[in-house]
Amino acid sequence: MQVLSVTPEIFPLIKTGGLADVTGALPIALAGKGVAMRSLVPGYPQIMDAFKKKKPVHHYPLLQGGKASVHAVQIAGLDLFVLDAPHLFDRPGGPYGNATGADWPDNWRRFAALSQVGGDIAGGAVSGYQPDIVHAHDWQSAMTLAYMRYGKAVGTPSMITVHNLAFQGQFGAGIFGELGLPAAAMALDGVEYYGGVGFLKAGLQAAWAITTVSPTYAQEIRSPEFGMGLDGLINMRSVDLYGIVNGIDTEIWNPETDKHLVSNYTAKTLKARHPNRTAVEDRFNLDRDDSPIVCVISRLTWQKGMDILATVVDGIVARGARLAILGSGDAGLEGALLAAAARHRGRIGVVVGYDEALSHTMQGGCDAIVIPSRFEPCGLTQLYGLRYGCVPVVARTGGLADTVIDANEAAISAGVATGFQFAPADAGALLHAIRRLVAAHAHPTIWTSMQRQGMKADVSWDKSAEKYLELYRLLLSKRAV
Repeated sequence: MQVLSVTPEIFPLIKTGGLADVTGALPIALAGKGVAMRSLVPGYPQIMDAFKKKKPVHHYPLLQGGKASVHAVQIAGLDLFVLDAPHLFDRPGGPYGNATGADWPDNWRRFAALSQVGGDIAGGAVSGYQPDIVHAHDWQSAMTLAYMRYGKAVGTPSMITVHNLAFQGQFGAGIFGELGLPAAAMALDGVEYYGGVGFLKAGLQAAWAITTVSPTYAQEIRSPEFGMGLDGLINMRSVDLYGIVNGIDTEIWNPETDKHLVSNYTAKTLKARHPNRTAVEDRFNLDRDDSPIVCVISRLTWQKGMDILATVVDGIVARGARLAILGSGDAGLEGALLAAAARHRGRIGVVVGYDEALSHTMQGGCDAIVIPSRFEPCGLTQLYGLRYGCVPVVARTGGLADTVIDANEAAISAGVATGFQFAPADAGALLHAIRRLVAAHAHPTIWTSMQRQGMKADVSWDKSAEKYLELYRLLLSKRAV
């Protein structure tokens, strides 16, 4: 089965969040199941620099304002089509904005180009390659499905995965004339969205199937609270809506072999976690004692509930826990957390920024990880926590609710608890969850059971890849009809 994935990010080449982890892991997970997935990605500098032999398989004399070409390459075990369009992608900064964090004003043009090429490849533009299915990801590649719908690939099954509905790619109506779509596309059942052009909306409208990255999030986005203005369309397409929880790369995230850890360990050798705990205490200038270390590894944003955390840090310390925080984002939240660390020296430590190696050490050395997100399509840090015996404390939403078994009395008695859930996502509920955590941590038998149960959980891509395969087969059967 040939599947074309169209994505703005792919690990390990370009990553800003969980989207890249999914698009990088899924092709590898599916390879053993009879699926050959090739990913179309933008030719950002770091991707163009990753391969030397440049032999285009398709040329564009003019693509959204300049010359472009498509290269078929293999990098890091991934089969790729790379869109080399220097006028769109050869620039410093991140994939979506400059070094100051401001979005590139021509993002609509950049990702319309990516999508147009995706639609062209789906329609047979690359000699010798014809995908059976096209799988787009988020707003940046969602228009691929619109180009297919109004082009040669209208009969090819397509799917879109929504990693975060909050980011929709909404632009003014003035850009429509430059998209290369027929006039009929600028309609309610096409790309029109509240008088403008909606990239994600267009993909949701055209896709044969819609997936989200957890079953609970698939249901949440049908509500006005989580639907972000698209709940009406999503409910209209509900029969084609599926939730498939993400997995993680269990070779990279493996406490038994992780080179970022001071001390490796397994579920049977949990005492070997202790040197990692000491490393966390040293890095965050925390007191050395037996109280639980609760870590935060997150973007410091409203969605992630970091403002909620900032209001309760004093209460967390008062309840007997220490905090190790790694993250960056909203300047006000960064300042509030740094101020809390100054107030509670030895009890709270903050590192502003992102450090991949340190994040592994924290999962391997902290007792728990708190994730108070207001909404969380899937979440990966709680999966890392389960894998590493770092007990998750999570808001009961999206993928957090789907992957963590709450330590209520019944679950503890049955020996199946893996963490703590709380709802609603507010200060009172979070503090109550911390109180429960501290109480459970005081009982080594209960705590060790929770750690081991979490480490037994299957957080790999295997089951998730099987579900994607089932969906691909379903779409192919619809095409046959």
